[in-house]
Amino acid sequence: VFFSCTFEKFSLCFTVDSLTTMKSPQLRLMEGNSRCSGRVEILYRGTWGTVCGYNWDWKDAQVVCRQLGCGVALEAMYAAHFGKGTGPIWLDNLGCTGYESHVWKCSSRGWGKHYCTHWNDAGVICSGFVHLIGGGGPCSGQVEVNSEGHWTPVSSGNITLPTAQVICVDLGCGKAVSVLGDVAFRDAESQVWAEEFQCEGDEPGLWFCPRVSCPGGHCRNRAVQVVCSGYTDVRLLKNGTSHCEGQVEVNISGDWTALCASHWSMANANVVCHQLGCGVAISTPKGAYFVERGDKILKDQFHCSGTESFLWNCPVTALGNPDCAHGNTASVICSGNQTQLSRRPDALSDPVGSKAANHSGESPQLRLVGGGSRCAGRVEILHQGAWGTVCDDDWDLSDAHVVCRQLGCGVAVQVTASAHFGEGSGLIWLDNVNCTGNESHVWKCPSGGWGRHNCRHKEDAGVVCSEFLALRLVSEEQECAGWLEVLYNHTWGSVCRSPMEAVTLSVICRQLGCGNSGTLDYSVAAREGSRPQWVDGIQCRRTDTSLWQCPSDPWKRRSCSPKEEAYITCAGMRPKSCPAAAPCTDKEKLQLRGGDSTCSGRVEVWHAGSWGTVCDDSWSLAEAEVVCQQLGCGSALDALSGAAFGPGNGSIWLDEVQCGGRESSLWACAAAPWGQSDCKHEEDAGVRCAASVPGKFSFPGILCIVLGALLFLVLIVLGTQLHRRKAEHQALSTFENAFEEALYQEIDDFIKPVEKDLLDSTGINLCDDSVTRQLPCYTEDSEENGDPNPPQVVETGLPMDGRGEGDGSFSSLHPSPIFLFHPSPCLFPEPPGQHVDASRHGYDDVEELPVPETPSSPEMSEQHFCPEEGDEARYSQTDLSLCPSLTVHSACQKKYSKNFMENEIKRLVHFVQNLCTYMHARS
Repeated sequence: VFFSCTFEKFSLCFTVDSLTTMKSPQLRLMEGNSRCSGRVEILYRGTWGTVCGYNWDWKDAQVVCRQLGCGVALEAMYAAHFGKGTGPIWLDNLGCTGYESHVWKCSSRGWGKHYCTHWNDAGVICSGFVHLIGGGGPCSGQVEVNSEGHWTPVSSGNITLPTAQVICVDLGCGKAVSVLGDVAFRDAESQVWAEEFQCEGDEPGLWFCPRVSCPGGHCRNRAVQVVCSGYTDVRLLKNGTSHCEGQVEVNISGDWTALCASHWSMANANVVCHQLGCGVAISTPKGAYFVERGDKILKDQFHCSGTESFLWNCPVTALGNPDCAHGNTASVICSGNQTQLSRRPDALSDPVGSKAANHSGESPQLRLVGGGSRCAGRVEILHQGAWGTVCDDDWDLSDAHVVCRQLGCGVAVQVTASAHFGEGSGLIWLDNVNCTGNESHVWKCPSGGWGRHNCRHKEDAGVVCSEFLALRLVSEEQECAGWLEVLYNHTWGSVCRSPMEAVTLSVICRQLGCGNSGTLDYSVAAREGSRPQWVDGIQCRRTDTSLWQCPSDPWKRRSCSPKEEAYITCAGMRPKSCPAAAPCTDKEKLQLRGGDSTCSGRVEVWHAGSWGTVCDDSWSLAEAEVVCQQLGCGSALDALSGAAFGPGNGSIWLDEVQCGGRESSLWACAAAPWGQSDCKHEEDAGVRCAASVPGKFSFPGILCIVLGALLFLVLIVLGTQLHRRKAEHQALSTFENAFEEALYQEIDDFIKPVEKDLLDSTGINLCDDSVTRQLPCYTEDSEENGDPNPPQVVETGLPMDGRGEGDGSFSSLHPSPIFLFHPSPCLFPEPPGQHVDASRHGYDDVEELPVPETPSSPEMSEQHFCPEEGDEARYSQTDLSLCPSLTVHSACQKKYSKNFMENEIKRLVHFVQNLCTYMHARS
């Protein structure tokens, strides 16, 4: 027996008798991103050849996937999708039913008979027999295997470390770094795989491992989680041997590579020393142990806090990192096999003013939390073994610069306060931090001292650094398709499309929540407008869970021409859906529910054809401000959490939303991928905005409209009165010119018999000045009783009925409690004297009015008729019951008739404005 093949490009070969004599053909997939995808190749008569893509369909691909133990077929590819093969074209015009055990058992033209070229080589993408789900990428998560097209979880009793190693190799994910058992299944009702795998560790895939039934036919009802890593080992190399000091080298899928020192820190070094059992890091001399190997130095930057167990558990960034200078490799000198961390004077000095000692002897550590990135979030410090926050008192850009530089995140571009990235927990370590901006560590800045503060976690400080990264696809018509843009240095710019292989596209689409694969579209015309082209040469690895981990060319503002910008279509691409008819705007895909208006309530977003909610993780006023502005509701008053407006239903579409507060819409903010949340609806976010939505009326708005309508009616009435008064004034002037003495005429001649009897019985007379309408005048005496000076009529301009009541004009409107203003005294004078007892005549609503003591001479003093300015306040609406017995005086008319309407209108308008303002404030 002889092994004829090697594993290359995830190809799969079987044992054969010899190179020339075989019992059966063999099958493999080439040039894919795993052993279960690629160009279909068959080993026949000692030669590898391809299959023609004519009539190649899903049924043919299904046979290939089953034969290789790769689950079910996802796609049947043709036209040399995975590149052109070489050698013979063994099969053409295949016609499988989908149930054959081997692809060469399907009907075809026969071995080597074809009408095809390698430009039409067939390929396939299979689901695979095993996958890892729920870990943020294809190389970590719970183990599930494919059973007749359905994914079935594997229980924790089935997976040992050798089995995990086979799984990671099977997936092209390097080496298993951890196996975590006894975790809850993603779906509690899932049926568990009924077999145990007994891998030795060197099998080409999980499908080929021996299996036995679970003991007693029952497998444990707990899941297992496997984490694979491209970084499979680390060492410190000195003089060709591994010691506790030397050049840092990392093994990536079997290849040892020196690590660049561009962002190598003591925290990283401590993790390496601990992982190797070499105590703690004493120093990190750059390039001190450099070995000329001719290999390219690894540009990956690790960002450890110092508490991780393995180097690959630290956050990693590679996108945009500059090429490493020759000889600039990372080195570490560890303390040896010490178990206690040594105290470093330069890193352990307490904040200025602090008397608290770092009793643990550990150097404080720094991190940013809740910002969706290692370079944005709430500032937290590890001190005395506990993580705590920083108070925002005196927190400014100089303090934030120290944090960003210390974390290797560039410079600060935004300072946040009031728990912008959510409230922390535990201790508040620092308060009143006052950095100059040049300190190496934030705890070296002047402050109140460790643990000394007068703050609460509602005042936690935060920062956004220039190295904060975000990703999006820009398209007016499609979701999960469009121009790829990255936020770098606080500016959105495009990404160049070279080389953009399938693995890179898969990482991008998965990070955006748009499926597991994508394609580049070269047919889209170049965009107009100016923007940076930030990065080119991106080459992701299967172990990369985000674009930030993918190596690339360095950041440059002009990395390529606008014609080379990447337009990506992901597998999850769909038209932009709208709640109503398309097209729609971002505003129409956002709503607030459960509040007392359209500008307050639970935040709901429209995505993938349904309304869903937003998790309150990291929810703050910055996010609320974007929501309120997007809805046209003014500024945000409050950002509420904990389902303050009641729990929603459906999907929780967004989590860990991070806005700066000035974004045009909520989707422009950084967030976890759509639909990926660890929240329940009891954590739904809400907002309360300041203003009402145009077109939606609140109670103050309705009241102002009503008052405005009333004001309009009052202006019409007053205008009519003004016109009448002018006419009366003209008539009176003519009358006074014609007669030098007043003409008095007994009113009894004008009263109807019934009215006369009534007036005679009450002592009320009617008077008329021959110009105005008849008005009731109240006297206690008449000429018949010997009064030498009969009362005179004063013109009030108020139409009255026979009972002295209003007829629906302004005189009847005025007593309404809404119009609380004082009219002009000439318009509504209050005569002095005694009041008439009107109640006994049925006028319950009329107060007694005094009888004026008026002089009989026509040359009466003006003070009897025209009140002085400032006396208006003593005239109230309760005194406007009946017409006083006064004589019209021309001076009074001249003084008030000209300006009284203007003054009344001004006062009324001012009153309505004040009332509207008051009602808005009360609401």
